[in-house]
Amino acid sequence: MTIAGSDSGGGAGIQADIKTFAALGVYGATVITALTAQNTREIAGIFDVPESFIARQIDALYSDLPVKATKIGMLGRKEVVCAVAEGLRRWEARRIVLDPVMLASSGTRLLREGAVDALAQLLFPLADIVTPNLPELAALLGEDLATNESAMAHQGEKLMRLGARAVLVKGGHAAGPESVDLLVDETGISRHATPRISARNTHGTGCTLSSAIAAGLAKGKSLHEAVRSAKLYLNGALLAADRLKIGSGTGPVHHFHWAGRT
Repeated sequence: MTIAGSDSGGGAGIQADIKTFAALGVYGATVITALTAQNTREIAGIFDVPESFIARQIDALYSDLPVKATKIGMLGRKEVVCAVAEGLRRWEARRIVLDPVMLASSGTRLLREGAVDALAQLLFPLADIVTPNLPELAALLGEDLATNESAMAHQGEKLMRLGARAVLVKGGHAAGPESVDLLVDETGISRHATPRISARNTHGTGCTLSSAIAAGLAKGKSLHEAVRSAKLYLNGALLAADRLKIGSGTGPVHHFHWAGRT
């Protein structure tokens, strides 16, 4: 199940999550937290779904479907963070992947100031893994952007001390020939690297990776296995991304790259 915002352009958010679930062979259900008027160039508007209706969506799904994993994306407001946390506790949800979506690639702020502390206090303890990119990690800690793997590891460990059980520090915003993600958990630090890909279409990479991790957990993989397979899946989606001709801006990654068609 994914709890996130809807991307009307189909490249990120709920739409990217559903595509990822389908591509990896798991059934996806959705709790929509916000609607966006969005294309490949910009977010033209955001409409917040009332938190009471978000709670009704959560209750409707958990009361009927055997939810094996939950991915959390865009929440937007403190009230939504509280409603989602209450819903997850109410249904004793397991295998939770939290992608702390704070900024869109266009620069639009997707998590309001008052919601950041609530995210850490209420959802970090419930999540099996938190998956921030480098700007999100710096914002959560109130620190400068990590510029090397040592700083990435240090900030990941600091986020764990704030209550996260495990942290995947995503290095996509860094430089160098490799795209390096660091998984920080109670066992230590593991390095997950793939060649850095220069693609025009990169919209929805964070949503896709976190959804792929959730899909792996739903299929019974360990956290380390789920991260490893999700990283490889995203790498393939990026390699094939520029085969897609969607819009005039930054298009989506190719979720069904393995199928050999666009």
